Amino acid sequence: MLTVTLTINDDEQTHTIEPRTVLADLLREQCGLTGTHLGCEHGACGACTLEVDGKATRSCVILAAMCDGRSVRTIEGLHDDKIMEVLRRHFHQLHGVQCGFCTPGMLVMARDILRRHRTPSEKTIRHELSGQVCRCTGYANIVAAIGAAGAELDRDTGA
Repeated sequence: MLTVTLTINDDEQTHTIEPRTVLADLLREQCGLTGTHLGCEHGACGACTLEVDGKATRSCVILAAMCDGRSVRTIEGLHDDKIMEVLRRHFHQLHGVQCGFCTPGMLVMARDILRRHRTPSEKTIRHELSGQVCRCTGYANIVAAIGAAGAELDRDTGA
């Protein structure tokens, strides 16, 4: 067993884990943070996407031990985030959600896109979302929601 200390959603926590424990399992099973969904458990679907040290990361393929001393932010930790607030509203208004399974990871990735690309084109959004799998929507409404959120955030910053 290993002892790891992580800052999860701005809360420093220490956990005892098996060396093979992936971050997603630590979050779901020991922290009760079930917004991080597990789909493929191979890093291919993006359902488990969250932030490690501010970077979008697949939590099903990173060992929790590798996150010792690092900062982790889950969908629950983005509740009051300005970009996430705008994204959630546009996902709702533009019907970017159907079953909702992929939504937490999709939103975290969408936020990452908007942090790196001020007003991304449809082509850029589609390219950046290429690692996120949604089996329900066909992506058109998700892409539109991210684009609309980016345009709104760009207007709000006065650029």
